[in-house]
Amino acid sequence: MGRAEERQARQRGARRAARGRPSGGGKPKRTGIRRFFTWKKMLGTLFGFVLLGMLGFVVLYMVVDIPEGNALAKKQSNVYKYSDGTIIARTGDVNREIVDLDKVPEDVQKAFVAAENKSFYKDEGVDFKGTARGVLNTVTGKGKQGGSTITQQYVKNYYLSQEQTVSRKLKELVVSLKVDREKSKDDILAGYINTSYYGRGAYGIQAAAQAYYGIDAKELDVDQGAYLAALLQAPSQYDWAVASPTGRKLVKQRWNYVLDNMVEEGWLDSGKRAELTFAKPEDPKAPPGREGQVGYLVEEAKREVLRNSDLSEAEFEAGGYTVTLNIDPKKQKQLQEAVDKKLNDRLDRKDNKADARVQAGAASVDPRNGKVLAMYGGEDYVKHYTNNATRRDYQAASTFKPLILAAALEHGATTQDGKPITAGTVYDGTSKRPVKGSDVGFAPPNEDDVDYGPVTVQKAMNKSINSVFAQMGVDVGMPEVMEMAGKLGMDVKGLPAVPAQTLGSMGASPLEMAGVYATLDNHGKKVTPALVGAVEHKDRTVDLPDPIGDQVIKRGTADSVTSVLTGVVDDGTGSAVRNPSQDVAGKTGTSDDNKSAWFTGYTPKLVTAVGLFGEGAPDTPEKNKQVSMKGAGGRARVDGGSFPADIWAAYTFEAMGSPTAFDLDTDMGAAIAPPPEPTTKAPKEPTNEPTEPEDDPTTKPPSQSPTTKPPSDDPTTKPPSDDPTTKPPTTEPGPSDTAGEPDEPEGLLGRD
Repeated sequence: MGRAEERQARQRGARRAARGRPSGGGKPKRTGIRRFFTWKKMLGTLFGFVLLGMLGFVVLYMVVDIPEGNALAKKQSNVYKYSDGTIIARTGDVNREIVDLDKVPEDVQKAFVAAENKSFYKDEGVDFKGTARGVLNTVTGKGKQGGSTITQQYVKNYYLSQEQTVSRKLKELVVSLKVDREKSKDDILAGYINTSYYGRGAYGIQAAAQAYYGIDAKELDVDQGAYLAALLQAPSQYDWAVASPTGRKLVKQRWNYVLDNMVEEGWLDSGKRAELTFAKPEDPKAPPGREGQVGYLVEEAKREVLRNSDLSEAEFEAGGYTVTLNIDPKKQKQLQEAVDKKLNDRLDRKDNKADARVQAGAASVDPRNGKVLAMYGGEDYVKHYTNNATRRDYQAASTFKPLILAAALEHGATTQDGKPITAGTVYDGTSKRPVKGSDVGFAPPNEDDVDYGPVTVQKAMNKSINSVFAQMGVDVGMPEVMEMAGKLGMDVKGLPAVPAQTLGSMGASPLEMAGVYATLDNHGKKVTPALVGAVEHKDRTVDLPDPIGDQVIKRGTADSVTSVLTGVVDDGTGSAVRNPSQDVAGKTGTSDDNKSAWFTGYTPKLVTAVGLFGEGAPDTPEKNKQVSMKGAGGRARVDGGSFPADIWAAYTFEAMGSPTAFDLDTDMGAAIAPPPEPTTKAPKEPTNEPTEPEDDPTTKPPSQSPTTKPPSDDPTTKPPSDDPTTKPPTTEPGPSDTAGEPDEPEGLLGRD
């Protein structure tokens, strides 16, 4: 080999060495991180972890014994307090009666297995996959995880605690395996149905059968058993008496799921299954000590704690919690007295059918911090279980109109001919006027089918003119209107964005509407009413959300709506609450066929919503159905400006403290113009005589045409009344105007 060849061979060897290969052509040497991670090393490491895990589980299985049952011994009371620390109530007496499995019909037993664990009779007591998922979710902070077997749930109920920790889940796994080996399936199933919590304070199937159907467990039919089995997934949410429409839909789905599983497993004949109908439970009976308003406060406080924390109902009912409510006991008493004085004392529920139909609910909120200071749930929790302050099954009616205006101002919306929508914009107030610009036809009548002609938005709000706000909703865009409702705190999920919603056809509660108007009062910063101020427990911390949230609409929008709503009080349907020394904004509402009537109003420091609802009286064919309140209290119609406004005024002017003035960043709307020559007397006391209905210009001519109203009996000596029709005429156009289209105030008006 010559020198050239030797040199080339050396160069080739050097290049191979630089690439990590030996010059002889062997395998390359691994460098960097590849020296530490190979498939063999990774598989070996994984196998080692598996062996360690198995060894650890074996050790755990050997050292963990089945503990003594301690569920009953750990039961404690929960204490509920007013904001000043005085005790409202104590709860926690265990309502449980253990029954043997042979006292439970076999098809009812199978209903529980079908609901929770179809493989119960074949498995070894654990669901390794579900438990692993639960451990992972606990470690990663994703909260509670279902999927446990009946055996595991029984172990958790009877032997362990409800806490969500990795150690508790691992212990549950081991104890469940041992229990499954040492006890029969029947013993485990009996333990499960006797220790589970069913809601209504009922622990165990015997107490549940009594609480929901008024019978013993041995008398349950399979359709009733399927409901109780379905109930265990979410006792409060699925309790038919208090469930929302969504909750009722879900529990029916769960009920069908249970029965279908029974058919699938051969435990129920398909023919019999087809004949079954949903077994609606009886109305609940209030436990002792919940009379009056106490039961409403305690139950709603409990729901709020569960809604705003990661506690399960079983954990909470295990006791040891001190729940301090934001309720001010003085204001609570004032609200109750106002409802009694202005409504209950004027009704004869025993002998008058119309009076017996009236249900009242109210909620009062501090807009500066979101605290619920007072709440009226009904005449008596023992007599009427449903909380009228939180029920959402009645229409919000015209209390929804301010939200339409808020959407218009927030989005800078214009009329069909391009004019900006403000308080001064002129609309056509003709009754049954078809809306323009909508793909969905809509032509709503005004109250009593009155034609108002051209009116400003301010007057349309004052008089609650349906045709104007139906057109405004289309001008703004109904999706934007519904979005505004959601921002302000209404639950409008799943509702269609159609013009009919402008009439307030969606359901709402007084507590919900108090929150909506509190956000307006708080200059557009979100207020979510908070009944509960604090929750304490010696072993855990419960953090509650801040009732005051983000700025959800511009301050100018909120303040402009507030200014417009002062006009409703000064010269509109809310004149019953007019007060010469106090700024007040508010809105009345009366639903179709007078099934609900509202007044939601506010001062700078206090927002209160009062709702009256027509509900079929007990022991009548119309029980629990929505019915008209016409004729109640001797009135032709119960509108928002009557009983609701009277209750609001009696409560607010007593509870608000010293007079205050709105601080509004707007030049729009009524601008809190007080009535001329105000009197110093309190708002007029209502009488039992029929009064003028809300939005009824046929019996009360508009203030713009005072010459059409007959003179009073003694105009020279009688001071001005609280009736806005006695105010001097203004330049605002009214239905009696004959001079044609009014002049436009400096570029603010638009017209259809």
